[in-house]
Amino acid sequence: MAYESIDVRKLAGCGAEVLGLDLNSLSNRQWDEVQRAFTEHGVIFFRDQHLTPEQHIAFARRWGTIDVNRYFTPVAGYPEIAEVRKEPDQKRNIGERWHTDHTYDQIPAMGSILVARELPSHGGDTHFADICTAFDALSDGLKQTLRGMNAVHSSAHIFGAQAKKNHGDLTFYNADQVGDVIHPVVIRHPLSGREALYVNADFTVRFEGWSKEDSKPLLDYLYAHATQDRFTSTFQWRPGSIAFWDNRATWHRAINDYHGERRLMHRITVAGCALEAAS
Repeated sequence: MAYESIDVRKLAGCGAEVLGLDLNSLSNRQWDEVQRAFTEHGVIFFRDQHLTPEQHIAFARRWGTIDVNRYFTPVAGYPEIAEVRKEPDQKRNIGERWHTDHTYDQIPAMGSILVARELPSHGGDTHFADICTAFDALSDGLKQTLRGMNAVHSSAHIFGAQAKKNHGDLTFYNADQVGDVIHPVVIRHPLSGREALYVNADFTVRFEGWSKEDSKPLLDYLYAHATQDRFTSTFQWRPGSIAFWDNRATWHRAINDYHGERRLMHRITVAGCALEAAS
């Protein structure tokens, strides 16, 4: 079905740009169609938007309750907004491996809304992967096997006290608030109804009932499969750019190729619902 009030331009691999609107003054028709584009494409990108922190929060609240990230530095005066910052002297960046946000929570986040605040002169792009289409492309036998499996997701090895030595020059908080949760390997997406591959390289540590060593070959295969060019896209940030991704339908990673320059993004995460296994 065609869009009538917005311009939706699908990207090869993953996501779509949504043009021809002002997020601060959406008509009812535009709002309905933005919601449909989000469900249909998994990640949507906006250009030439200049949201204040207050407007960023207001837009996020239209989608649901804000899920405050307990590990990231909040923006001063706006605890709902997390900073995703890399300073010129830092070597590491946040989110450089393929992942989707908050899978370490029992009720994972629905989506994340990332606003560009300061950008390097070059680089700093974000890659996205469509994990619904990637799952569809697996063999029938493997899909059936995965549907009956669960996986363990953890925040401990990323944000826990024992992981500090791996942070390099990054700072995280609340190292005592980490733990493991179990999710289905294949979920039924709560909006689209599609099946999605719900594991990721950052937070999935093993399959339930399997050792880490036994899990690694199959997990590595799934990661390599889902990040083929045919399932992925690259978003090039510009001033006024916003990306809004569905954490149940996509993976993403931030490219760390702008050493010596600052990159500052503001992220709000929208709370989700309990996930159901595909059957």
